Amino acid sequence: MVEHHSRQLAVLVHADVAGSTSLVQRNEIIAHARMRDAFHRFSTTIKRYGGTAHEIRGDALVAEFARASDAVSAALAFQADNMQHNRTLGDDIQPALRVGISMGEVVIADGTITGTGVVLAQRLEQLAGSNEIVVQGSVFETVPPRFPIDFESIGEQRLKGFDHPVRALIARLKPGEQVPESETNAALRKFWTDDDSEHPSLELPDKPSIAVLPFANMSGDPDQEYFADGITEDIITELSKFRWFFVIARNSTFVFKGQAVDLRQVGRDLGVRYVLEGSVRKAANRVRVSAQLIDAETGNHVWAERYDRSLEDIFELQDEITTTISGAIEPELAGSERRRALRKPTAHLGAWDLLQRGAGLLWQQDRTSLIKGLNTIRQAVALDPSFGEAYGYLAYGAFLMLVYEWTDEPEAILQQGLADAGRAISIEHRDYFAHHALGRLNTIAGDHPAAVRALEICVDLNPNFALGYVGLAEAHVYAGSPESAISYADKAIRLSPRDPMLWDFLHYKASAYVRLDDFDRAIELFEQVCEFPTAQYVSSATLAALYRLRDRAAEAEKALERARRLEPRLSVALMKKVYGVTDERPGSRTQRLLDALRATGLKEG
Repeated sequence: MVEHHSRQLAVLVHADVAGSTSLVQRNEIIAHARMRDAFHRFSTTIKRYGGTAHEIRGDALVAEFARASDAVSAALAFQADNMQHNRTLGDDIQPALRVGISMGEVVIADGTITGTGVVLAQRLEQLAGSNEIVVQGSVFETVPPRFPIDFESIGEQRLKGFDHPVRALIARLKPGEQVPESETNAALRKFWTDDDSEHPSLELPDKPSIAVLPFANMSGDPDQEYFADGITEDIITELSKFRWFFVIARNSTFVFKGQAVDLRQVGRDLGVRYVLEGSVRKAANRVRVSAQLIDAETGNHVWAERYDRSLEDIFELQDEITTTISGAIEPELAGSERRRALRKPTAHLGAWDLLQRGAGLLWQQDRTSLIKGLNTIRQAVALDPSFGEAYGYLAYGAFLMLVYEWTDEPEAILQQGLADAGRAISIEHRDYFAHHALGRLNTIAGDHPAAVRALEICVDLNPNFALGYVGLAEAHVYAGSPESAISYADKAIRLSPRDPMLWDFLHYKASAYVRLDDFDRAIELFEQVCEFPTAQYVSSATLAALYRLRDRAAEAEKALERARRLEPRLSVALMKKVYGVTDERPGSRTQRLLDALRATGLKEG
């Protein structure tokens, strides 16, 4: 397939190590290791604030954000963390970063990001001192005044390669204030702390409930992060298959990655009785995994263990951990019954390793990472053509390519995705993730009965898989069963209450209420969706139509303008495609929505 460049407007972050040459001269090995660690920690912070670290090259990092407030907050959070981290070091090899932040157009291709915005961020960074952040004037103007950030003007700057002076400012946290959280996390917190009776405090399920936090990478090598994440995800997957457990979804627990947390608070936030945390240290052909199970109500240890094994024993080790956890929580369960739920994905360790690398990139859900991830997973398949799980992830990658419209060959991608899902299921018919991918792809193909069948198999195989219930909610919306869609959306929300994609769960619930002609409830839910900075244009466009149908013209125009900013190609024709228009009779529900968009000012094509 021909690779096409992606051109877009973004907020760019460029960071490098101040005085890196001097650090290297003191001790080259230690300096390089600590600079890599600093960039790794910054990359983790960037991800937590909704950004994407595209490149780490030499002593520099380039990242992209959708919102200026998240970019500045991430930089402030890292600088505070890094200064504290450096104070713990016992020598003078202490990497301090300087950061520049700009707004501009970029081109993303082949895993790299280029453009005038990147160059401007680099020029601004060169104006910063150690631990400082310098931002472009347009970045300052975009950060909401409510943020606890002081901006000190350093005037109009003449920058190499730019014809006109650029206004620049130094960003600092206001004295006595804390670094603001990401706007995405703020929206999640607001959703769950709202006094609305629709969102009561989470009650413990009527069966043993557990959240598995991301295992810490203790290898001293940031490149091994995927390995610790892979072990965490495998443990979540295996525990999820036990019907007698309630297991919080991966996306919600990974929100806590890299954070110091109160495990009792985590239990309250996620509505679970137990929390598992641990660490992974990989060196040469050995791996050490430490794990501890905590009663989140009391904070007491239920069980703790450390495992030192050969890397070839990693699959047996994961089985042992999940079996031990289930036995610690529910000792009366028969070991033989537990073991029947376990499976070894492949005998080829190299293929498993590649899958973990690729899956980690897929979960980032940005175009560059997705393409890298799919290429990595294809390497896993080349090593082990019988690795069914890898084909399932290829199918899911095809679904993401289609849903985000990151391909100019949608039909070819759809057919390849369906073929990969079928291959995965033919190798292992109990692969719930492959059934999930098959169902989502069938929804895109318009075969809604087949989508429902595949997704019902998915959640039957893994009753704790939140994305499976999201898929069912979507499939039932299109299949004309809105009551079922609402029920499945609620199940997904409970299984992944801190999911960064929570807006997507709410979107399908809102869409179901549209199908029930309960426009007022749909408006309430779409308003919640649109509070999430990562929400897509469809929610804003539908909200605009619903506002218009309720004679709220000014609000309709504002919602439509937001939808246009998110999708410049927005038109009635595009919304017809999104809605899957099959009934064009005057007065039909879909036609009423489309007519409302026309009345609000949306053009036909």
